[in-house]
Amino acid sequence: MTRRYAIAGLGHRAQMYVDALLGDWSDTGTLVAFLDTNQTRMDYHNGRLPSPVPTYGPEGLPEVLESADVLIVTSVDATHADYVVAALDAGLDVVCEKPLTVDEEGCARIAAAAERSGGTLVVTFNYRYSPRNSAVREVIASGRIGDVTAVHFEWALDTAHGADYFRRWHRDRQSSGGLLVHKSTHHFDLVNWWLDSYPELVFAQTALRFYGSSGAGGGANRPPRAKGAPGLGTDPFLLDASADPRLNALYLEAEHEDGYLRDQDVFAPGVTIDDTMSVLIRYASRAVLTYSLTAYSPFEGYRVAFTGTRGRLELEVGERAWTPVNAAIDPSAGLHAGDSSWERLTVQEQWGKPEEVPIIRGTGGHGGGDKLLLDDVFRGAAAHGPDGDPLARQAGYRDGIRSVLTGVAANRSAASGSPVTLADGGTSLTA
Repeated sequence: MTRRYAIAGLGHRAQMYVDALLGDWSDTGTLVAFLDTNQTRMDYHNGRLPSPVPTYGPEGLPEVLESADVLIVTSVDATHADYVVAALDAGLDVVCEKPLTVDEEGCARIAAAAERSGGTLVVTFNYRYSPRNSAVREVIASGRIGDVTAVHFEWALDTAHGADYFRRWHRDRQSSGGLLVHKSTHHFDLVNWWLDSYPELVFAQTALRFYGSSGAGGGANRPPRAKGAPGLGTDPFLLDASADPRLNALYLEAEHEDGYLRDQDVFAPGVTIDDTMSVLIRYASRAVLTYSLTAYSPFEGYRVAFTGTRGRLELEVGERAWTPVNAAIDPSAGLHAGDSSWERLTVQEQWGKPEEVPIIRGTGGHGGGDKLLLDDVFRGAAAHGPDGDPLARQAGYRDGIRSVLTGVAANRSAASGSPVTLADGGTSLTA
């Protein structure tokens, strides 16, 4: 049965879903409507369709919901709750990009709507589907390292990918919740899923050390944005959006409508998010997590180690070996000539030698994980055998809420200097 899909938010992220319904998943449904605050962006995506679909501003949401069976939400993070709640209350199914929302109030509204609605809500945590992360889940579930007692998780964003959060709307905490919500929602969800547990206590310290008007990486007399700047092409922190046809069409040619600047200088005033974050978390399983995220590393990748009662499991991933000037923004788009990515998963049982665990990669983004995610989104149970997905990778609203509230709790802890506790299985914060 084919389904009718509408998309709310027609920026860069929407393209994955548009491409899917134009390509390998075209048999599962059709696009019927676009909703965005910017007509130029909707026109760009419509220009890629065989036949254009109707376009609407936010005031047209009732008409969009009337025309669709499923709403895909890829808008600015702070708007997710409004669209998700309206769609669920209209009886639609919802596919929502991470993070599910940005604050405690949005989580409560979504939870209430999900409970009263006949529709389903899927949060697209594509990292769950990456083969290396799936392999971690399999090893932990096998019991080879026993009960996990401690997790050490370091994520490094490089000065191409990390910097990009500081030139677009994510630099505003009200819009994105900061990186502990927008980006770390992936990482907190992974740990919840890997451990099959949920957080109970969070303590954090954060800072803005590199970006922003007083950041260590900036200097005097910087331009407010890249367009028209004298250093364009030589300054690695100035994004030349005109050099990328898609960025040019979606943003430079669209800014006259709403004034949104996609190429702000990362050292320009107005940054209200952090770039250096450390978090301690205790889980219901009694495992403890030590987590760090930095957004100005010379390489892109992550390291995570699990110590258990019977051994240790370590995953090391390099997504970009080094960051040349004018690097691609998204490291999953591919590495530069002469570079290589790496990934290594090792398990070491007590009194045994380390053993490397093979990782079977697929094709496409995130080692084939994006394709598996899209299969789950558009085909659901049909994407798996009669026994379903043994790794339980599809994430629902409770998963989305737990990951968001972990980030919200970390932000609150960093501001107050005190630990923050979570209740109700990690789905609410205590007063």
